[in-house]
Amino acid sequence: MNYILLVVGFVLLVKGADYFVEGASSIAESLKIPSLIIGLTIVAFGTSAPEAAVSITASLSGQNGMAMGNVIGSNIFNLLMVVGVSAMIKPLMVEKSVRIKEFPFLILISLLTFVIIGDQFFGGTSVNQLSRGDGLVLLMFFAVFMYSLIMSALSSRNQALEAQKANPNEKITVEIDAPVETMPISKAIIFSIGGIIAIVLGGQVVVNAATGIAKSFGVSDQLIGLTIVAIGTSLPELVTSIIAATKGESDIALGNVIGSNMFNILFVLGASAAISPIAIDPKLFVDCLFMIGVTVLTYIFTVVRKDINRVEGAILTALYVGYTAYLIMSI
Repeated sequence: MNYILLVVGFVLLVKGADYFVEGASSIAESLKIPSLIIGLTIVAFGTSAPEAAVSITASLSGQNGMAMGNVIGSNIFNLLMVVGVSAMIKPLMVEKSVRIKEFPFLILISLLTFVIIGDQFFGGTSVNQLSRGDGLVLLMFFAVFMYSLIMSALSSRNQALEAQKANPNEKITVEIDAPVETMPISKAIIFSIGGIIAIVLGGQVVVNAATGIAKSFGVSDQLIGLTIVAIGTSLPELVTSIIAATKGESDIALGNVIGSNMFNILFVLGASAAISPIAIDPKLFVDCLFMIGVTVLTYIFTVVRKDINRVEGAILTALYVGYTAYLIMSI
């Protein structure tokens, strides 16, 4: 029964996120909020909503190990499978801003995560945990990241408007993270509310079902979070990036992953820890180091040739297969 509930929970998460993004984007469009801001905020949060729902629900339920495992596992899946499969479909060109700003910042906060959970190594305490204070630090970094993102978006928009004034016959084209379809405001509100309800409900179902499965096999919450839950909650990113890759939208495919990973660490992990301190299983340090390693490796791929080609995509995908085999053997 738990397996059926797990599938039902994942369906609620993915479809809930889809409806939420569509409804919220239409509301913003109706209110004349710039489409660029819609793509960088509402749509980006929507694709990461399943991770937020599962981890925060797990934290509220006292399943903190699953919250931490879900974030690390999702980030590893995003970097290796989402980027890897997308690059195998079509090589991903990497924008200069991603190479000099977003990716280095992702590496920085990944290293920060390792430092703040390593209390025994860096703080000399008897236990490792992500405290409420650590969670607030992550949330402050998230606020800085969002401020920078919004200011960058507004600056780009102003530059486009200036270009429009200088060349009135030239049409402004703005790319966003997902297509925005305008619908009646009443329908958009129903989609948004229904999507949020489905996300929250799906998160609760996934946590309960995954916990039941873990107990029946004697498997830790951390391992379930690193595998089944992490893959399930990363499905929106996988689908979005694959579709973007098939359309040749490399910036969307890669930007979706980077933005999602930042959101997972800074907001999802930060909010979960702020709700309830997270005790860190020593085994998670290996997974956290692996997450940092694959983040650096992917960044190297983007710097060397300013793209991620099919061979590099295959390497990333193979690394995830090997990592999954390692997790299974460690049971």
